[in-house]
This record gives sequence, C-alpha cells and structure tokens, in this order.
Amino acid sequence: MAKASPKTVETELSVAGFVKKVDDAQRQADCNQLIEIMKKQTGFEPKMWGPSIIGFGSYHYKYESGHEGDAPMVGFSPRKSEFSLYIPNFEGKEKLLEKFGKHKTAKACVYIKKLADVDVKVLEKLVTSSVKHYKEKYK
Repeated sequence: MAKASPKTVETELSVAGFVKKVDDAQRQADCNQLIEIMKKQTGFEPKMWGPSIIGFGSYHYKYESGHEGDAPMVGFSPRKSEFSLYIPNFEGKEKLLEKFGKHKTAKACVYIKKLADVDVKVLEKLVTSSVKHYKEKYK
C-alpha cells in the first residue's frame, strides 16, 4: 500500500490574494491583523498551506508509524463561522487561555469568532510559545 501524502502542504498561492477572497470586510481586517501579529511574533513570512491555512515557519515531524511531513509552527484559517488558530498544546497553554477571552478549543486548535473577542497580548504569547515548543521538540 502506498504511503499517503500529507494533505496540508506549503504552496505558492498568494496570501494577499486569499485574504481578498474572505467575504466580510471585518474578517479581512482581522486576517490582516492576525498576519501582522504572527509575522512579528514568529519572525517568519506568511505562507499558504493547502488552499485555506496561513502558516508561519515550519517543522518536520515523523511519527512512530512512519508517517512524516512538514507543518507550520503556527497559523490560522478564516473558516465560515470562526477563525481556527493552529496553536499546539504546550506547557502553560491552558493558563494563557484562561486570560485569552472568548474562545473554544479542540486538540491543537483554538477557535475565535473575531479578534476583538480576545486579548491580543495573550495571543502574542500563545504564538511565541508555539514556535518555542516546536523548536525544542523538533530540533
């Protein structure tokens, strides 16, 4: 049986072009603000991962099963009803989320409706902690 390729890979698609296709003007503004925050906190340029994820930096993972690939260290996607923030589980994440504002979580995703619902300073700490986590885990 052939190994499955990772579904989400870095692409050459335009981040700005993707953001321009986001329906709502406020959601576009939130996208641009998230890009600036994540770019500043990570030091990486935004890249498209698959057709709908804006990611920053990358790391290479390999599981015991043999499955391996690359993924962004941190990123987000403006879904229809909310933003998916891709922030891994790391020590101290729950404490930060207590101060974050209105959100939901599932696995390595944090969901927010709009940027105005959350504390941007806490978001900055979540982003820098995400990058630190991956740099330590995947040296």
